[in-house]
Amino acid sequence: MAEKSGKEILLTESEKNLKALLEMIESIPARKRTITVETEERDKNFCDVLMHLYEWHAMLERWYREGMDGDTPFMPAPGYMWRTIRLLNRQIWENYQDVTINQAIKKLKLSHERVMKLIQSHTNEEIMTKKYYKWTKTSNLYSYFAANTYKHYIWAIKKCEAIANSIKEETVE
Repeated sequence: MAEKSGKEILLTESEKNLKALLEMIESIPARKRTITVETEERDKNFCDVLMHLYEWHAMLERWYREGMDGDTPFMPAPGYMWRTIRLLNRQIWENYQDVTINQAIKKLKLSHERVMKLIQSHTNEEIMTKKYYKWTKTSNLYSYFAANTYKHYIWAIKKCEAIANSIKEETVE
């Protein structure tokens, strides 16, 4: 069997991990999916995690659009540096506190679809070749796409599993 290309890995792993994430959330009864758990961490419910992913998709789309237009995208976001990413993630969390779980799922599914279309629009060579696009600097598209799709989904699955376990423990007591 032929080894999967980077493009195939991005597409298949992203679909697989997003599906696993959503199935895990759906395994919790609908009336309990909005429970906020007591934790010192930033993300206290499923909605927080999903909107975090959604906003990182949106930032990736902006970087991509600006970069492909010949500009140098400001990363990670205007007013933030990679070293201040905790502040950025905190701001993202604050920005989406009024979103419902159903809205969050819908928004994430739509942003995921848009990112998958971006990946599909490129050849494996364009995705895997470092410095292929000036805006990716010394890196390649793969690293940007992977960090904001399947690898980020793995993080989200772990976060949501911890939230789900807390919800299950709360409702048992």
